[in-house]
Amino acid sequence: MTTPLLPAQSALRRRIIPWLLVAPAALWLFVFNVWPSLNTLVLAFTNAKPLSGGHFTGLDNFGRMLDDTQLVDALLNSIVFMAVCLPVLTFLPLLLAVLVEKKIPGITFFRTAFYTPVVASAVVVALIWSWLLSDRGVINGLAQEMGVLQGPLPFLTDRWLLVFSAITLTVWKGLGYYMIIYLSALGNVRRELHEAAAVDGAGPVRRFWSVTVPGVRNTMLLVSVLVAVSALRVFSELFVLSNGTGGPGGRAMSLVMLIQLYSRGFYGHFGYASALSILLFVITIGPMLLLARLSRKAA
Repeated sequence: MTTPLLPAQSALRRRIIPWLLVAPAALWLFVFNVWPSLNTLVLAFTNAKPLSGGHFTGLDNFGRMLDDTQLVDALLNSIVFMAVCLPVLTFLPLLLAVLVEKKIPGITFFRTAFYTPVVASAVVVALIWSWLLSDRGVINGLAQEMGVLQGPLPFLTDRWLLVFSAITLTVWKGLGYYMIIYLSALGNVRRELHEAAAVDGAGPVRRFWSVTVPGVRNTMLLVSVLVAVSALRVFSELFVLSNGTGGPGGRAMSLVMLIQLYSRGFYGHFGYASALSILLFVITIGPMLLLARLSRKAA
């Protein structure tokens, strides 16, 4: 026969058990998120290297950014990446979602086809695209056989062609992911609004702009922020397409590639790489603050 718990013991148990349940997740969060973030913040003010602890240098790492031409190139590449991906991956997946939402025979095949690139590894996909876009790749080979090109286009050896090739890869791979987000949002748009607009004489295009877009406005803001942050943090696509070199002279690097460049090897500059990481954090927090402001205005 079990002994009943005293009121004080029962109250203590109710207080302790919830903390015990969240303790593993809290420990994981601290070890792999909070502590690395705090360590990065500290290292940003030192000249730490892999084989030495380094010492405090104040704002020297941040001052060094002003004279870093590679940083200027990386920032420009990341901004161009975001400027192109943001409108394309905000509106094109919405159009696809509107098309595949219709209940017609065979539509499941197209939904699956659009979503398949999402589940594929980014590195594997980038390797396939490298094979397609190389000087002796399928695209250049077909274009020359058809007489469209006299010589191969340097998709992977020209700075801007490399950047836009990576952008094309990113758009192709991300369409299905954002399409699924829009599909869930379209389910919340009331059919009565479309029917009323149709009765008033509105065509498909007018209904799209007057009913569908306002109905998924909050989702569009969410997708915009996700796309902007992902574009600013791009790495795999440019790294694999450039074979890790960052293009000619390293001028096609993204900001994340530059951070990785300074932090690798026995002679890496952890302090400067940490300062660049803080810069990246400050840049990527901008779209999130913009989303919060736009959401308040919409409300």
